[in-house]
Amino acid sequence: MKISHRIANINGGGSDGWDVFLKARGMIAEGIAVTELTIGEHDIRTASPILQEMHRSAMAGHTGYAMVPGIDDLRDTVAARVQARTGVPTTRDNVIITPGGQAALFAAHSAACDPGETALYIDPYYATYPGTIRSVSAVPRSVPAHAENAFQPRAKDIAAAAEKGAVSLLVNSPNNPTGVVYNRETLDGIAQVCKAHDLWLISDEVYDSQVWEGEHISPRALPGMAERTLVVGSMSKSHAMTGSRCGWIVGPEEVIAHLVNLATNTTYGVPGYIQDAANFGLKQGAEVEAEVAEPFRRRREKAIDVLASQNTVTLVPAQGAMYLMLNIRATGLSGDDFANALLDAHHIAVMPGESFGQAAAGHVRVAMTIDDERFIAALKTLCAFAAELADK
Repeated sequence: MKISHRIANINGGGSDGWDVFLKARGMIAEGIAVTELTIGEHDIRTASPILQEMHRSAMAGHTGYAMVPGIDDLRDTVAARVQARTGVPTTRDNVIITPGGQAALFAAHSAACDPGETALYIDPYYATYPGTIRSVSAVPRSVPAHAENAFQPRAKDIAAAAEKGAVSLLVNSPNNPTGVVYNRETLDGIAQVCKAHDLWLISDEVYDSQVWEGEHISPRALPGMAERTLVVGSMSKSHAMTGSRCGWIVGPEEVIAHLVNLATNTTYGVPGYIQDAANFGLKQGAEVEAEVAEPFRRRREKAIDVLASQNTVTLVPAQGAMYLMLNIRATGLSGDDFANALLDAHHIAVMPGESFGQAAAGHVRVAMTIDDERFIAALKTLCAFAAELADK
């Protein structure tokens, strides 16, 4: 039987970027101890009070169909959080609750793109971005952000890509994989291009609670952008609720109404007891989010000290998120080859920069997601290994 081109082509006929991760998991399955610095999974679990609220809600009977747009209380809480942080008037009618940020990315592109239309995204990118675009039968086109510009995308590069025909642009700040936080100049340039070329802007802001330097600016708050911006948010990173699959889209009321129709015919919403737990978590305020983020802030500071003590591996400005992007070009290896060699030699798993696009070639992404002592030991081993390779 024939499989649809849309499904068969999700990865574009190539790798999905997870090869080293899968190799590491295979080694673990064989009983080999591997230090995993690959995916953005907290080394803490969801806080007990949130789980207790989830249990309370489920035992109280909130296990049936929930309202497809999301329960009103949670939509109100998300709207209040967004308005307080951005100053943009936001109500529940601007919010739809989704099964995690990934479903929100799919839904946002479904709203922005018709089949065959071009959707732009910034390279380096989170590994699922081009596949998400292909999943809605749109055509992904990357716009490189260059290492020599600290991976801040340039408006002129986005404009050049948009001039070839495009309907949307996907951005992510704080950025996965680079850890860069887009500055005001970058975001003003992005906004100008979106308005000049009539692009939908899809802003992935799931790391907005993890900012170490500078400030997080939501492009929805820039002049003339609220009506053309779809903001993706999630409980995964801010509250260590990765497995609960609870996210949202914030956007114009008309778009949200159409996205409710999409959800009715696809996911049919998010379980009510999970929404109640998410609502409880958000209502604990920014202090709880800061507690979840603190281990990454602390490990980043320790990592900066380690990297300052050697001169082979250099750090891309680590301004936000739970990752470090390391330049290992001095070794003469690609990110892929270095990551595989490190895994084979020292059983330390990191993600090759090439997993996130060609703009990150010659880099590796390190997730700061294990306890401090093991993390620093692994980082020191990585640097020593890089120095050995550079001296050959």
